[in-house]
Amino acid sequence: MAIKKNIVRIIAGELRGRQVECEVNPSLRPTPQRAREALFSILGGDLTGVHFVDVFAGTGVIGMEALSRRADRCWFIEKDPKLAQALEKHLRLFRIADRAVVSRLDAYRWAESWQPRPGEWIVFLSPPFPDLTGRADAMLAMLAALQQALPEGSTLILQTEQCPMLDNLPKLEEWSRRKYGRNLLYFWGGPIGEGDDEDDEDEGEDGDKDGSGEVEEV
Repeated sequence: MAIKKNIVRIIAGELRGRQVECEVNPSLRPTPQRAREALFSILGGDLTGVHFVDVFAGTGVIGMEALSRRADRCWFIEKDPKLAQALEKHLRLFRIADRAVVSRLDAYRWAESWQPRPGEWIVFLSPPFPDLTGRADAMLAMLAALQQALPEGSTLILQTEQCPMLDNLPKLEEWSRRKYGRNLLYFWGGPIGEGDDEDDEDEGEDGDKDGSGEVEEV
């Protein structure tokens, strides 16, 4: 039987239109295109000077999107050997491996000891949904550790779906949220840009049509 595969396309930048191929896997949840479009609209089209970290990287499409938009460097944290190998293959294929580091590490242990160099960082996390419920305490500790480690002016972003853990985010009042269908983007530490406060519940799983989303303080 042939292995089923998904194709995820890079949206913009120097790699626009390049395809990232990945096997269909219930535990692998590539960020939907609408949410990616909105995310990078918020962050800005040019990430020159930014250090990017894609945690629970999976396909690595978020980090590759950042590199496509001229992020100085991207660190991909992915402990699954098969996923990490596929990610390294795409980085070589797209000729951006010299600006990337793939770390085959447990994300929780990585966060405990991470010491970023000075500069502007964007750390993006898209954890497996079971971790948001089954490992909620570890996830909250991880977020708190990253908040402590990040240099001033940096941004921490959590992609998730609705779950009880979100009521206990560290420094809860400092997070802002955008909603794209059932996908939620939580931002801490950096400006999230302007939005129109429109609820996009009816747009389905991939979120809204124009990437504006619903904006609210948590």
